[in-house]
Amino acid sequence: MDKPRAEMPVPPPLRLRDALREARVESAERSAVFFDLQDAEFARLEQLNEAITPLFEEIPANVEMFDRGISRGDTPRLWIDMVAHVSMDRDRRVYRFIQDTRNGPKVLAESSHTPEIISAITRYIARRMIERERALAATEGEGVFAIAPRRGRGRRMLRALKYVLFALVLIVGAVLAAAWIAAGNGL
Repeated sequence: MDKPRAEMPVPPPLRLRDALREARVESAERSAVFFDLQDAEFARLEQLNEAITPLFEEIPANVEMFDRGISRGDTPRLWIDMVAHVSMDRDRRVYRFIQDTRNGPKVLAESSHTPEIISAITRYIARRMIERERALAATEGEGVFAIAPRRGRGRRMLRALKYVLFALVLIVGAVLAAAWIAAGNGL
């Protein structure tokens, strides 16, 4: 700083091409960080998927309502069945076990500890299997396409037949009356 201002070197003006190159490098670094974080999420979900493999091996072979798999995308998800999945929270350290309902998503469990999430998934699978057993027990003895008998169907048919016969008698009577009137008037 001992030098006078006139002798200090002046940096050359930044050219647009150089500024664009710097912006591209910064963007690539940010996107690399984003993809690294996304890969980390995917890796954590894969670890959870491997941890719940013994649980899915316990499910009877005739129960086909659980279809486990990891989907990639903006938010990687470990699907347990068609309506429940595990995803990572915003900080990418916390698992969120979510069930999609008619009223929107419902968080079933949230934890950074794998055993707690595995326990929540186990309880969820048990509840779903009990629901399935109850649904099957309610329809036991009925075929898959069986229709519940309706009461009063015979009465409705009889009532409809009465109306049709009444309408037919009215029509025949109207035709006869018209013929009688036409014959009486000499038409």
